[in-house]
Amino acid sequence: MTTTDISEAVDSTEVEHEHPSDWQYIKIALILAVITGFEVAASYVSLGDVLVPLLLGMMAVKFWLVITWFMHLRFDGKIFKQLFIAGLVLAVAVYTITLSAFEFWA
Repeated sequence: MTTTDISEAVDSTEVEHEHPSDWQYIKIALILAVITGFEVAASYVSLGDVLVPLLLGMMAVKFWLVITWFMHLRFDGKIFKQLFIAGLVLAVAVYTITLSAFEFWA
């Protein structure tokens, strides 16, 4: 196989996509900062039983934004999305089980 054949094979497997602009990255960073501000503010306000699900929801939104924009997951294959979602579900399940263990069985 010549170098021309190799470069043609590489070029044919690559999927071109439009790279996000700097402004799009700035907007996502600002959204992440606002959500983080809400998380910090929520920890200072007495929300009772709503606090943990609210924080977990905001965490999931931030996780999704980071993996789709900064890790370019929205351009990758379906299997990678499924792996990241499985990781998110596993992390939330482990956290919830640990939290319930300290809350109910202490």
